Amino acid sequence: MAARSAKAKRAPELDPEDPEVIARFFHGLADPTRVDILLFLLDGPKTAGEIVRHVGRYQPSVSAHLTCLRFCGYVEARREGRTVVYELLDRRVHTLLAIGERMLRENAERIMACRVIAPAEPG
Repeated sequence: MAARSAKAKRAPELDPEDPEVIARFFHGLADPTRVDILLFLLDGPKTAGEIVRHVGRYQPSVSAHLTCLRFCGYVEARREGRTVVYELLDRRVHTLLAIGERMLRENAERIMACRVIAPAEPG
């Protein structure tokens, strides 16, 4: 029985060259709140309360974003008594964000003009 439950919990094999897999990985960066959280965590681990205060959104909203970041493999959570502490799972997140910032500086006008990824206009 133990072997069956271990097998059931095993993650599916993923092809890192599959565009769908790559797109899902970057989906974690596709929201300004999630990027803000990652930038905040670059300075080190933070409690859930610190993150909520920093982001300035309701706790359930921040919790949903943190869940996404955990599932995408960007952050991990650990319990310290009654407190939950979040931290970057991999310091390469800093490199990803730095590359994004450099590309934005070099292509800001084109990125801001893109109608495909533009935020929805108020209607």
